[in-house]
Amino acid sequence: MPASSPSLTRRSLLAASVAAGALSLLPARARASVDIEAVHPFRVDFLEEAILDLRRRLATTRWPLRETVTELHALRLIRDGFPQGVQLPKLQDLLRYWMTDYNWREVEAKLNALPMFVTEIDGVAIHFIHVRSPHANAMPMIMTHGWPGSILEFMKVIGPLTDPAAHGGASEDAFDLVVPSIPGFGFSGKPTETGWGSDHIGRAWGVLMGRLGYDRYVSQDGDCGSVISHRMALQKVPGLIGIHVNMPGTVPKEIAAILAAGGPAPSELSEDESAA
Repeated sequence: MPASSPSLTRRSLLAASVAAGALSLLPARARASVDIEAVHPFRVDFLEEAILDLRRRLATTRWPLRETVTELHALRLIRDGFPQGVQLPKLQDLLRYWMTDYNWREVEAKLNALPMFVTEIDGVAIHFIHVRSPHANAMPMIMTHGWPGSILEFMKVIGPLTDPAAHGGASEDAFDLVVPSIPGFGFSGKPTETGWGSDHIGRAWGVLMGRLGYDRYVSQDGDCGSVISHRMALQKVPGLIGIHVNMPGTVPKEIAAILAAGGPAPSELSEDESAA
């Protein structure tokens, strides 16, 4: 992978809600370069003052009155979207976790143990993990997270996918992995103009894979990332030979009608189809 010593230092403030994912909460130091096609190493450095500020703000949360529905009643209202909102005790438990239990330094260390990089595509800094397999002829694969989410979604599968032999698999099933942060998420830059929809991101992923030297690769995604894979395929992004998604973009119209009405699943579905 091409890399050079960065020439400028910048600090970008990554602000989002806790629910949007750990990586979009705090500032990080990154490196930039005047060479927009260069690929530079990237390290996470959560600022201690930002962590303390987050904890202070969480500690001063003003809570509403508790909802009037009981938990059992609330379970029956799931299909109706919890008309009284998230249950107060559950929200308080979530806040306590982020305020006292979440270990930012542990996450920082896990991320920095992986080869991370940043490069600029169409004026936006794209952050990504790039792990090459130790096995010859590994298939290159780009994996895109969902919303709300981040590259943390893939932390547990990077090892088994890049080195399946070390996890009870076969070396011929190995992948070279590229795991980018969607623009506006995590450590990637935020677009300053409109137009960065799934089509544009899909084309940017093609540029990224080409910049890393891959001219034949596959794409895997879930949630909103699956839309990016679909758009890559429909646009015939150069080098893409196949996609795998775990959120299908097409649902038979008779099933869609049942889902929209909140009705029961058709009786003729298989066990796996019903579970999905």
